[in-house]
Amino acid sequence: MKQTSWRKFWKANNGYAYLSIWLIGFFAFKFYPFLSSLYYSLTNYNLFKSGTQFIGLQNYESILKTSKYMKAFGVTFKYAFMTVPLKLLFALFIAYILNFKLKFINMFRTIYYIPSILGGSISIAVLWQFLFQNEGLINMIIRLFGGDPINWLGSSKYALFVICLLRVWQFGSAMVIFLAALKGVPEDLYEAAAIDGASKFTQFMKITIPMITPVVFFNLITQLCQAFQEFNGPFVITNGGPQGSTTLISILIYQNAFKTYKMGLASAMAWMLFLIVAVLTAISFISQKYWVYYGDEER
Repeated sequence: MKQTSWRKFWKANNGYAYLSIWLIGFFAFKFYPFLSSLYYSLTNYNLFKSGTQFIGLQNYESILKTSKYMKAFGVTFKYAFMTVPLKLLFALFIAYILNFKLKFINMFRTIYYIPSILGGSISIAVLWQFLFQNEGLINMIIRLFGGDPINWLGSSKYALFVICLLRVWQFGSAMVIFLAALKGVPEDLYEAAAIDGASKFTQFMKITIPMITPVVFFNLITQLCQAFQEFNGPFVITNGGPQGSTTLISILIYQNAFKTYKMGLASAMAWMLFLIVAVLTAISFISQKYWVYYGDEER
C-alpha cells in the first residue's frame, strides 16, 4: 500500500519535481538578486565598507542631477535608436535576397549568419578596434583611393558610429527570423497581385511587410532590449571615450559597481535602465494594435 501511495503521489507531482532544479536556480540566481538590487538602490551600500544605511531615493536624485550620468543615458538612447532600425532594415534586406531560389543559397545563409555567432565576443571587438585604428585596414583602403585617413576612434564625431556599425554587423539572428517569416507568406497573394499588375516593390510594401509585421514586432522588442544592455563593444573598443561619446549607461554601472564599489548607486542606475526598457516595451505593445497584422484577427 505504501509503495502504491508513493507512486500515486509521484505521478501527481512529478511535474513539480522536474521543475524544481529550474525553480531553485530561478529564485536563487534571478529573483533574489532582482529584489536585492532594488533594496541596495535605496542604500549607500559599498562592497568593501561596512555600515550600509538606508538613504531612500538619494541615489536616483544624484543620477538625475549629475550631468555625466544623464549624458550616458542620452548616449545610450542615441545608440539604441541608431542601431535597432539600421539592424532591422539590413537584416530584412538580406533575408529578402536570401529568400530567392539561387544557387548555393544555403551556403550564403550560413555565411551571413556567422557574424551573429561571433559578433558578441571580446575577440571580435578587439579585431574591430584594429580595423578602425589610424593605421587600420579601413584607413588603408581610404588611402588607397586617395582619401584622407579618419580618426575613427579618437573623434567623438565618429566613435559612436563605429560602435553602432559593430552592432548592425551582427544581424544574423534577426535575419534568420525574417527569413522564416518571408517563407510563410502565401505565394497565391503574390500571384494575384502580379495578375493585377502590381510591381515587385508594390508587392513588397502591400503584401510582404503587412504579413510579417508580427515578426518585425518581435525583432523590434528583442533588439531594443539587447541594445540598451550593450557593453562589450563600447567597453573594449573605446572604453567609453573619447570625451564620453561612447559611454553607455552599462559602462557606468560597471564602473560604479566594480571600480569604485558603489553598489547602491550602480543598482539605482540598473533599475533606471530597467524602467526605461520596460516603458519602451510597454509603448511598443500598446502601439502594435495600430500596425501589427495578425491573421486570426480583424484589423
